[in-house]
Amino acid sequence: MPSPLPETDSASHLDLIVEMTGDFAHSHDVEATLRLGLERIAQRVGAEAASLFLIDEDSGDLVCRANMGPVDVIGLRLAPGTGIVGRTIDLGVPQLVRDTRRDPDFAGAIDAATGFETLSILCAPMAVRGARLGAIELFNKKGGGAFSQTDSRLLQALAASSALALINTRLVADMAEQQGLKRELELASEIQRAMLPGPQPEDSPIHGINLPARGVSGDFFEIIPLPDGRLAFAVGDVSGKGMNASLLMTKTASLFRCLVKREAGPGAILAAINSELLETRMPGMFVTMAAGLFDPASGRAVLAIAGHEPPLLLKDGVFTPIEGEMPPLGIAVELFAGGCPESVVELDGGSLYLFTDGLTEARPRQDAMLESEGARALILNFAAMPAGKRLEAMVRSLDDSGGLLDDITLMVIEDRRDHPPSSEGRTLFERRYPARPEELAAIRAAVSGTARAMGCGESMAGDVVLAVDEACQNIIRHAYRGAEGDIVLRLDREDDRLVIRLMDFAPAVDVAKIQPRPLDEVRPGGLGTHLMRSIMDHVDFLPPPAGIGNLLQMVKRIDPT
Repeated sequence: MPSPLPETDSASHLDLIVEMTGDFAHSHDVEATLRLGLERIAQRVGAEAASLFLIDEDSGDLVCRANMGPVDVIGLRLAPGTGIVGRTIDLGVPQLVRDTRRDPDFAGAIDAATGFETLSILCAPMAVRGARLGAIELFNKKGGGAFSQTDSRLLQALAASSALALINTRLVADMAEQQGLKRELELASEIQRAMLPGPQPEDSPIHGINLPARGVSGDFFEIIPLPDGRLAFAVGDVSGKGMNASLLMTKTASLFRCLVKREAGPGAILAAINSELLETRMPGMFVTMAAGLFDPASGRAVLAIAGHEPPLLLKDGVFTPIEGEMPPLGIAVELFAGGCPESVVELDGGSLYLFTDGLTEARPRQDAMLESEGARALILNFAAMPAGKRLEAMVRSLDDSGGLLDDITLMVIEDRRDHPPSSEGRTLFERRYPARPEELAAIRAAVSGTARAMGCGESMAGDVVLAVDEACQNIIRHAYRGAEGDIVLRLDREDDRLVIRLMDFAPAVDVAKIQPRPLDEVRPGGLGTHLMRSIMDHVDFLPPPAGIGNLLQMVKRIDPT
């Protein structure tokens, strides 16, 4: 067992460790600090020369990053496991070589090249909790003596302190780099958002929305009025994520805005964009895109599609997909030689939906992906709302449920020739749901999105959702009593009030029996009515249409706060 250090030496060595630790904590140049620390260590131990080797993270080589003594070997690279320093790192324990001539791992090539004579070596690993960073190597005890076990213990302590400081400094540098990158992404996101069309007037026939899953998006959409009264539109999705996707998105959107002013139609525009992208192609990246021209006077859209999700025409409650046969842009030139095929779509009072795969791949409430059928159901869920608010409510319902895993862009084009002028009194949402507990999550999402889209603040929207949820549970438990049935949910805007109507087709209930009971009665049941009346301004049972079932009406004055 090694003898303990004399008290005076222990105090002196501890002072050096504390001093070096302080230097590391305040230094912004870790390598300069390591060099200074190496000089102090060599001076304290009494070594003629010293070197500090770090492991190259890419190659695994041992690289001299700090040096003290008559020979400068900074930058010297050794293969992993080479020499006494490699042995020290591999074994993870200090190596004390009193006579290098007797050590088989000592390589005299450096001495031969530099003229320095290495007689003895003391080497300690730089490691923290199994993470090997490198080693500190001391050469030749001054005065001709040999390094001692006391020197070895001191060097081991200093090497461990240096390793910890190096890890901390690297973490700080990584954090600073991440903060810089975060700011760059924020700036890129701001620029990107500024390039997208702003909110359209409520009576516009085209509305669009984009929500990035991260700071920047590879999705985009365009709405461009043309001099002849038509509207050019596009929705695109760049492969990949992050800054590269954002740059390619910006280029593609800029090309569309430029080409739409001089090309004859959407097929020629996509062919021209494809040609431009191939000239400056980013390996492994491409763009799916749907673009077109819409004539509000005729309700006719001319559409071209390149590898994109098929747009959906919704007319009289029936969906018709518009298929495209061309590959994404930026992959092949010969297929676009004759332009991209165009489809003529007669809206005839219907609505045309364009979207990126962020919609079909969304996972509401962490369930399976929506896919095509789920996307259609979501569209129907909010179909009664005004177009701009409809898209907001659809995206918000996915974002609130944590189902947004990719960028999502939505666009709707409506034939508004027979639309009545907008008014403050209108139905914003109406849908029929099976009276089952598993439908409650979808009902809550629909109510939340609709309430916020019509101007309700966060707190009020949450309260309204709570009241509707309680009312629906009462219908399922007490009106239908577990039997099969439906619930019709309708939300109307009447001046500054939100009016919610819930209708079921169960046997008529005795309103007197479902009045709220006293709150101090200790028995279950009846508190749901208290909750609804405390949240809503008015809660009333109305005569149901044709006298069948039950109709509950709840009214709340809209508060944007």
